[in-house]
Amino acid sequence: MIAPLADLADVVLDRTAAGYTRFGYLLRRPYWRPGDPAPGALQGKVALVTGAGSGLGQACATELARLGASVVMLVRDLDRGAPARDDVLARVPGADVRLAHCDLSSLASVRVCAAEHPRADVLIHNAGTLPRERSETEDGHELTLATHVLGPLLLTELLRPALREGRVIFMSSGGMYTQPLAADDPEYRTGTYRGAVAYARTKRMQVELTPVLARRWGLAVHSCHPGWADTPGLTGSLPLFRRVTRPFLRTAAQGADTAVWLAATEPAPDAGRFWHDRRPRPEHLFPHTRPDDARVRKLLAYCLEATGLEATGLEATGLDG
Repeated sequence: MIAPLADLADVVLDRTAAGYTRFGYLLRRPYWRPGDPAPGALQGKVALVTGAGSGLGQACATELARLGASVVMLVRDLDRGAPARDDVLARVPGADVRLAHCDLSSLASVRVCAAEHPRADVLIHNAGTLPRERSETEDGHELTLATHVLGPLLLTELLRPALREGRVIFMSSGGMYTQPLAADDPEYRTGTYRGAVAYARTKRMQVELTPVLARRWGLAVHSCHPGWADTPGLTGSLPLFRRVTRPFLRTAAQGADTAVWLAATEPAPDAGRFWHDRRPRPEHLFPHTRPDDARVRKLLAYCLEATGLEATGLEATGLDG
């Protein structure tokens, strides 16, 4: 009876969002397979982490290095990222950790970054932003769309030959459960703009595109969410939420755990799914958020056009319609 009761408790934690707290992490951890990922699981592998200058990205870089990976910390500002690299090396002495520039909101920066990294076995898309007001990038795209969707799509597409049989992980958010797929207005041009909504909308896009991109690229593509983690991004973007929930927040390392596990565990988990605390989770909690294939196809076509990529191989996605 222990396992069924544990499964039921896990589902209750997940559906009530209590599982997003540090208590959810601590209650689930005893049921994970011991020694997973195995020590040295990423020895000889190259792992790229976007948004690695603080918080979840820095925590991912630390744990990937601890597992033996050569880690490239992709950041927008090299000077601000340097202390994060120093911290990773202090925690994992002798690790191979490099800092490199990549602004996911700039398609030109993404192209330069991809050209500079001919080898990658793991790619974690963690870079995120939650703006107060709507703004557009140099390419004319709404900032959260560019950072969370367009930049990661282009970077992975360009790195696909380097990734070969690698793993791609999108760090999404439980906030995406509140939003339907904004396929008709991906740039958030209509309605009253709210940064938290823009964030959740683009995180919904990541989750809906995960199985589609897994088929398009022929790679192990996953999305996951970290729960409620205490990071500089949370402090800067949602200070009131942090003040209220601070006693319940996870550490950055606890929030990063599932992304690192997806990158390193063997055998490789099923691709195209949405994960939290090392288990697949439903992509939808409310019927109104579930899109049909036509809406997913419309979003993918828009993103491919916006990034200058060809809409070839749509038949491989199952969305050729």
